[in-house]
Amino acid sequence: MPTHVIGTAGHVDHGKSSLVNALTGIHPDRLKEEQAREMTIELGFAWCKLPSGEEVGIVDVPGHRDFIENMLAGVGGIDAVLFVIAADEGVMPQTREHLAILDMLQVGNGVIVLTKVDLVADVDWLTLVEEDIRKVVEGTVLAQSPILRVSSKTNDGIPELLEVIVEVLENCPPRTDTNQPRMPVDRVFSMPGFGTIVTGTLSNGSFTTGDEVEVLPAGLHTRIRGLQNHKHKVDAVIPGQRVAINLTGVAVEEINRGDVITRPGLYPPSRRVDVKFYLLKDASASLKHRSDVKLFIGSAEIQGSIRLLGMEELLPGKSAFLQIELETPIVAQKGDRFILRRPSPGETLGGGTIIEVNSTRRYKRFSAETLALLETKLSGSAAERLLAIIHAESPMLVSDLHKRVSLDTQSTMQEIRALQNEGALRIIEVTDNEKQKYLITHRYLEQLSTIVRHLLEKFHAANPLKSGIPREELRSRLKLQPRIYAYLMDELSRTGVVEGSPTMIWLAGFKITLSARQQSQVDKLMTLFRANSFAPPSVKECIEVTGEGLYRVLIEKGDLIQLTEDVVFDRTTYEKMKAEVIQHLQEKSTITVADFRDKYQTSRKYALAFLEHMDKVKLTRRDGDFRCLNQPVQV
Repeated sequence: MPTHVIGTAGHVDHGKSSLVNALTGIHPDRLKEEQAREMTIELGFAWCKLPSGEEVGIVDVPGHRDFIENMLAGVGGIDAVLFVIAADEGVMPQTREHLAILDMLQVGNGVIVLTKVDLVADVDWLTLVEEDIRKVVEGTVLAQSPILRVSSKTNDGIPELLEVIVEVLENCPPRTDTNQPRMPVDRVFSMPGFGTIVTGTLSNGSFTTGDEVEVLPAGLHTRIRGLQNHKHKVDAVIPGQRVAINLTGVAVEEINRGDVITRPGLYPPSRRVDVKFYLLKDASASLKHRSDVKLFIGSAEIQGSIRLLGMEELLPGKSAFLQIELETPIVAQKGDRFILRRPSPGETLGGGTIIEVNSTRRYKRFSAETLALLETKLSGSAAERLLAIIHAESPMLVSDLHKRVSLDTQSTMQEIRALQNEGALRIIEVTDNEKQKYLITHRYLEQLSTIVRHLLEKFHAANPLKSGIPREELRSRLKLQPRIYAYLMDELSRTGVVEGSPTMIWLAGFKITLSARQQSQVDKLMTLFRANSFAPPSVKECIEVTGEGLYRVLIEKGDLIQLTEDVVFDRTTYEKMKAEVIQHLQEKSTITVADFRDKYQTSRKYALAFLEHMDKVKLTRRDGDFRCLNQPVQV
């Protein structure tokens, strides 16, 4: 069954509340001050049954310029508008401002209601007013809307208006149910015997009595004690309905207009959003970088400042991408419409569309890549937008992606699989305490390859005597999670970008190249080792010949094997002694330090260092003064 909410808009004292009363029999002005002043100050609510049988909710908004911000809290969730203009006055300042707001919020379904026709006897005057209205709405979302003449006092035109509302609502697209319910709170109060009540228009999903819910952005967890729609108790509510929710365990003082009721974990509050913004052509001044603004979205009003991207200032009648940084968090979703106002003096600046919530970083203001990315996120296909979001956050958890896109989970996974089949996207499964899936784009891999090449080229140029960069140092520079890093390095190795050992990474094909002088130093040192194979030069003496850097190269290449801080052997001698000691133990079972010393005519220092090394690598084990083989032996 269709469920819709319509709203009023128009200049103060043009008969909005009286019209609602005529349509519904309910006067929306509930405050004593409103009734005394005969002027709507706060949002009013009513409902009526249309000739089609559908029961619709009506939100009545203030028309006075002093209460424009209250008006903004009411029009965010409506499907259609009754745009009210008094026949005796015609178009007035707030008529134009409300029209601009409806245009920015893309509330394109509506009826222009010419009220108070009983006060105008001159039919020609009514015709002139209607002609003026047509000129004013030209080029706006209400350009094709019908104009009806009504009198709330005599009821003339009211039946016809109800019929036209039915026709208008038939053109409204149905509210989608993505199983991600959210209800911006436009009113909060307490009732004796019930406790805290919140009202609003539900979107994106359903609620049922007993549901666990969260009040955002505060993160209060509570439960739905009861539900009402148009003062009728119900067990469940669906997207598009006006809803009153009785919450348990929270006080009225803990909830404010603009808060959002949702299921836990669905909408992370955001303090920075990316948007496309249009500055009204009749704005009093251009909009500059770092300007203070008020953001209106849903029923919320939040102070913030803007980062203007791609230009120094935005001129009236022009559009731009902005990052809006907010003093307090908002709950929003890609595609949501919003309004910006100047805080002081108060002025409606314009509006636009949310492109990205929880924007993770401040963009470079004049980056062509950033502007292209935002354009794709704004107007690209579902697949292009998805790929742009994933690329900007690669590697990105699949679970995080579901929170960032407006598609339902099934549609999102279908798009992911299609992109994977095209080779544009990869899924990485990582298991730590639990299995998690990460997404990376093919373009991200290409960019990572370029970054790694650049890092390794710089490293090799600065460290020509080092075979490569330590794996952990490179991971730290790339700021990657360990298992993701391991996968990506394996991928770069497979594609021939890098090579590596268990501890090092180097650019594929890189080899340490010694100068003639360095090779001469190495040759001199190796001559000393060959001349004194079993009593070789100390570590200190080696470094005196080659320098520390070149000595480390020989260690990394395995030409020299350092056993202690002072004892080092060349590889040929080391391998010879290791094989002979194993053979000795296989034949005689044990060996002592003295046996080793005598066998190689060396000193106790070298004998002890070598045998302790054999213990350390678990080829032998010590039993008092004797060493014997560990089993099994791996030579």
